[in-house]
Amino acid sequence: MGRTHPEGHGPVRYGPPLPDQGLPVLPGLTARLCAAADRPDAEPVGGGPAFLDAAAGHWERRGLPTEARRVAAAPGAPALLLALTTAVGGDVLIPRPCAAWWAPGTRASGRSPFPVPTPAECGGVPDPYALLETVRRVRAEGGDPRLLVLCVADDPTATVAPPELVHEAVEAAVGEGLHVVSDETWRDTVHEPRDTVLLGPAEMLPDHVTVVTDLAGSFLPPGWPAAVARFPDNETGGALRSRVLDVLTALGAQVATPVAAAAGYALAEPAEVTARLTAAVRLHARLAAALHRAVVAAGALAPPPRAGRHVYADLGPLRPALATYGVGDAQELEDFLTFRLDMPAPGGHRFGDDLGALRVRLSTSSLLGATAEERAAVLGAPDPLELPSVERALTLFGSAFDDLRDDARRRESPR
Repeated sequence: MGRTHPEGHGPVRYGPPLPDQGLPVLPGLTARLCAAADRPDAEPVGGGPAFLDAAAGHWERRGLPTEARRVAAAPGAPALLLALTTAVGGDVLIPRPCAAWWAPGTRASGRSPFPVPTPAECGGVPDPYALLETVRRVRAEGGDPRLLVLCVADDPTATVAPPELVHEAVEAAVGEGLHVVSDETWRDTVHEPRDTVLLGPAEMLPDHVTVVTDLAGSFLPPGWPAAVARFPDNETGGALRSRVLDVLTALGAQVATPVAAAAGYALAEPAEVTARLTAAVRLHARLAAALHRAVVAAGALAPPPRAGRHVYADLGPLRPALATYGVGDAQELEDFLTFRLDMPAPGGHRFGDDLGALRVRLSTSSLLGATAEERAAVLGAPDPLELPSVERALTLFGSAFDDLRDDARRRESPR
């Protein structure tokens, strides 16, 4: 059901916005998928040898020595997080805000997620002092915190946490006996690698960190679910991997054989995959910068996007103007902007943020175009911002935020 929009233009859909459209699929990925489509054998729980070897090589090239026996695969990062939280046990600490699926995945395992505030300069990694305070409070209330989930290249805020903050947070967690899960799905989407230092927790304290990478969306199309986890190379890591495989077995969580074949090919990083990833990062960086300029010009707040495909905007400064449209919380802001922009605009409450805060995540993927032809043209364009489809989308986006800015100024001006 929907409700009438404040401007009287019809119903507004409730619930999560539709997923973003991705870029066209690479021919090499399609060929591997099709070649494996008629294989009668199923991929083993945790991934087959070829898939795990490819994942190990992927991490080796990023400075993390990895053996295939320390890797496990699953049909998506949510399945891996569910298995990890079940295997580790106890309560889970997560930054606020965080990826939309972290808290539901934790609750699905029967565990309680406890949010920890992040510092003002970035998201994805909790403030170390707030982390210690939360751990002690949870224990004082009878809880049993055992796991911290964090994300250096963050979804939803599109920020990259500085190494010193990551180190302090991970040291604080390990000092309190917590195991750390580092979601590094967006690690390879840093917009300016020469100007942004990204160090993951496993590069700092490898004996206490499990790395999880969801391949769908960066290395694979969004609809091809596959994810990999790298466990510590010690007795604790081996035991944790075994327990995770037990949970995945109980869930029947196996990567489809055709998807595993495509994922192994992508993780080996042939030329077409690396060229596409480089071009996609450059494209989304340009689009994110354009969205950020429009948001800030309207008087809203947003951290400069450093990685990924999003802009996380705080429209709190525009609250008086939004109130005239009946917008007073994040759900109403989501409804309003989804209607006004004609693009998904999930509110911050979907990422664990306060419902009363007027925050929203805006996606660059919504600017790529409505058809496969438009999306392919955007990827190959010398200046994607000049393409008619992108220009139209950015014009609509900019005018909607300009209108809010003008409304806010009219309300502030003396009568």
